Amino acid sequence: MPDTVTAGRRAVVTGISAIAPSGTGAREFWRAVLEGRNALGPLSRFDTDGFPVRVAGEVPVGDPVPGVDPRLTLQTDRWSQFALLAGEEALRDARVRPGDLPPLGMGVITASSSGGNAFGQREIEALWSKGPRHVGPYQSIAWFYAATTGQLSIRHGMKGPCGVVVAEQAGGLDAIAQARRALVRGDAAMVLTGGTEAPLSPYALTCQSTSGRLSGSADPERAYLPFDTAARGHVPGEGGALLVLEADDAARARGAERPYGEIAGHGATFDPPPGTASRGAASGPLPGAASHGPTALRRAVELALADAGAVPGDIDVVFADAAGVPEADRAEARCLAEVFGPRGVPVTAPKAGYGRLYAGGAPLDVVTALLALREQVIPPTPRGVVPDAGHRVDLVTRPRETPLRTALVLARGFGGFNSALVVRAVAR
Repeated sequence: MPDTVTAGRRAVVTGISAIAPSGTGAREFWRAVLEGRNALGPLSRFDTDGFPVRVAGEVPVGDPVPGVDPRLTLQTDRWSQFALLAGEEALRDARVRPGDLPPLGMGVITASSSGGNAFGQREIEALWSKGPRHVGPYQSIAWFYAATTGQLSIRHGMKGPCGVVVAEQAGGLDAIAQARRALVRGDAAMVLTGGTEAPLSPYALTCQSTSGRLSGSADPERAYLPFDTAARGHVPGEGGALLVLEADDAARARGAERPYGEIAGHGATFDPPPGTASRGAASGPLPGAASHGPTALRRAVELALADAGAVPGDIDVVFADAAGVPEADRAEARCLAEVFGPRGVPVTAPKAGYGRLYAGGAPLDVVTALLALREQVIPPTPRGVVPDAGHRVDLVTRPRETPLRTALVLARGFGGFNSALVVRAVAR
């Protein structure tokens, strides 16, 4: 139900960014995605002997991240440094000068899957090898999931609604949805939202390997193959995106140019506990651990469509979660077939070319969807992915020019999270 005070208010995207293995900056990233470029490669930051992972999606910039204030690099993990750069790009793209706006009217809502892994590992190593006096004062905050939100809020003087969502890849969509909610309710006029990740440290990969979902292939061209008969897991990557969301009336009042699009609808569910039957769409999902069944994901899609006032036929393209795990791919494909009909909607998974970026991946998919709507072209799933005919999915493997007005972005998170976001073009 719309807020009774601000009924009809919409949340529009006026600024975007991108930091990915395939490109730093939205323009460079979009060009790489359209080309179907594969940016995966051997993991180079540390010796991978003993790890099940050989290939990753690394952002080709140094550590600390160039362009970040040196005073902040001492206080932050690489994941937060990515967000600081992305935030600057998004604000610049939106032509927003935070100092010109009321601080309480601006918020920051981000997503994080695992926080500041490398920073935390470095400080813990110092603790155990040298003693507590060698642990820096920023250890208490730099690893924490909300560190990025805090740094962005301080840097830009954003004192309105602030928070962080932790739900692996699904969290990236949930954060954007929470930002939209703050705008529609009138709690803020502008929110900086999205997520970034830097999960390529020994400690982080040790944690990820327990999921059993990482690809062990050493061939970058064959390591991450969602919906392919040879799917064997996903490739972890780093990066993400932040977006500037504004209430449409506030954006118009400050003279914002044509928005990229509207965040039109959202739905989120939990998978049922393993071994239990789903209650079905009518009675809602059960909270619990990870499952690969399609019912809860389908329910998230249905909720998002209803929230957007849309029907399946309104969706012109789906940006898939694309787990790359055979059972999970089958479940997602079945969900899409049930909602849209077999091969009933074009589906794409550009992330196969740069990796699964966890909480940063879904916001990057939203940026890609917005650019697709603006350019009227569906970016491809990278070359080398051969869709399994049994999935009954219309997987786009070459750029496809076609009229686009509405996109659906899907994201699932390890632990049973499902999220769906409807993005719609805005007529001006």
